[in-house]
Amino acid sequence: MGELFQDLSNKINYSFQRLIIWRENSISTKNFTIILSFFVGLFCALAAYVLKSFIDYLHKLVHDIIEVSNYNFLFLLTPIFGIILAATFVRYVVKDDISHGVTKILYAVSQKKAIIKAHNMWSSVVASSLTIGFGGSVGAEAPVVLTGSAIGSNLGKLFKMDQKTLMLLVGCGASAAVAGIFKAPITGVIFTLEVLLMDLTMASIIPLLISAITASLVTFTLSGSDFMFGFSLTDPFAANHAIFYIILGITCGFVSLYFTRGMAQLESKFKTINSASKKMIIGGLLLSVLIYFLPPLYGEGYNTISALLDGNAEAVTSNSIFYAFRDNFWSLCIFFMLIVFLKIFATAATNCSGGTGGIFAPSLFVGCVTGYITAMLINFFQISRVPEKNFALAGMAGVMSGVMHAPLTGTFLIAELTGGYGLFISLMITATVAYITIIAFEPHSLYAMRLAQKGELLTHNKDKSILTLLKMEDVIEKDLTIVQPDLYLQDLVKIVSHTHRNIFPVVNKRGYLLGIVTLDEIRNIMFRTELYTKFQVSELMTAPAEILDMNDTMEAVVHKFETSSAWHLPVLENKKYVGYVSKAKIFNEYRNLLMQLSDE
Repeated sequence: MGELFQDLSNKINYSFQRLIIWRENSISTKNFTIILSFFVGLFCALAAYVLKSFIDYLHKLVHDIIEVSNYNFLFLLTPIFGIILAATFVRYVVKDDISHGVTKILYAVSQKKAIIKAHNMWSSVVASSLTIGFGGSVGAEAPVVLTGSAIGSNLGKLFKMDQKTLMLLVGCGASAAVAGIFKAPITGVIFTLEVLLMDLTMASIIPLLISAITASLVTFTLSGSDFMFGFSLTDPFAANHAIFYIILGITCGFVSLYFTRGMAQLESKFKTINSASKKMIIGGLLLSVLIYFLPPLYGEGYNTISALLDGNAEAVTSNSIFYAFRDNFWSLCIFFMLIVFLKIFATAATNCSGGTGGIFAPSLFVGCVTGYITAMLINFFQISRVPEKNFALAGMAGVMSGVMHAPLTGTFLIAELTGGYGLFISLMITATVAYITIIAFEPHSLYAMRLAQKGELLTHNKDKSILTLLKMEDVIEKDLTIVQPDLYLQDLVKIVSHTHRNIFPVVNKRGYLLGIVTLDEIRNIMFRTELYTKFQVSELMTAPAEILDMNDTMEAVVHKFETSSAWHLPVLENKKYVGYVSKAKIFNEYRNLLMQLSDE
């Protein structure tokens, strides 16, 4: 039986290799990328549908069980149960870290040549379904974006596409995932350009559009064409309300800043806990207590968004201790403010204790509540009369724009989610002002800040992007002849006569670099035979102008070349000599990569 399977596997591999050869000879890379983008869109839509269906099924299962048993306290236990299931799945089945989905995509593009592990095509779907389905206070969108990008990366890798095409297919997967989960094709494309920071040309836009459109059409076919949130525009945009949308934008900017820095700090606090079981206990208990006092923190929070967009704020307080005071303005305000303040604790508790989820939904949730509170206060103090549900909508765009540093994504997503195109100007004002506000304090989004701190972030600055993509192993040269410090000049002259290099690293027997000998430094004595046995290499060597470390970023390497004015610099790893880097080699690799990324 084993031989039969092996024979079948060999035949499949042989047939597939012939298919790849036929493709390379018959279909251009450009045209084949378009074909692949269609399939990426198809598979991403199916993944998004499975994810949403599984979450909805688990939500219904939990609520049905609790209704039959009439034990509402079970809502305290179900999120913990979901986190335990997700953490167990990740630890014993996946055996890899799958959190921070969008950050992982950014890292793969900038540091891993757009290669994403194959298990990410399904592992995030399962783990996030278990987390959110049982009440985890996170979103499903970032996990499905990682899933989509993994589909694009692995499909491209399967057909042996080059790095540039792999990067494009990763973008196709991300745009298709956003388009599929939100039914928002325009947002899918904009998200890839704005959040994933891909500097793509117009020719690259076509595959992104094909993936996003395909994913949207498949999603419409499977789940209908209704908007994700029902919204009826009863109060169109009024120019005299522009100042209030600016105020809302500033508010959303500071809320985004709190969200971003608060999440980062909470994640850092959880990292100090060494035991996975302790993290699970602390995070699970924190989440349960928060949900008990503030039920809207349960799950993604989309029911709360729908209620506020319907103008039904009182319904949000149901099952909470604030329900008895739902008619009191200040009680309602305190309730909503607590939700905004504590949402990051619920989200961090979910993710850091072992659950899997993203910040798409939490940022929409917080934004909606922020917009609603702002409108409530404006109306209460009779400064003006503004439509609360319109402000809730604009608040969603504002906080998403601030958290992701993506004003276009925030604007178009809310318009496509709700059909609120009549409020486009108010969405744009709020999203733009929120972005301007947060950028003054925080230069990077929550997704990008982790990589930016390490110098591993790809940006729209083409020079910095290429330097980020370059790695030390791409430019290091290891063919220089090493000399020992106790050699005499006559031995050094013999070595010089047999090499085309003019730099000779001086390394001791333990591998440590002691200095360098350059041809220019010994040229005036190398033909004086009477000195051959009088000078040793240790007397002729000099210190290098600068030292490079194997872990240096290419931006740091270039900076050291500029400050030292050197043309060649040695590279060390753990203080031991590894090789040399030259300006010429960096320039050649820089130019090659630039041509690869710019070639159409």
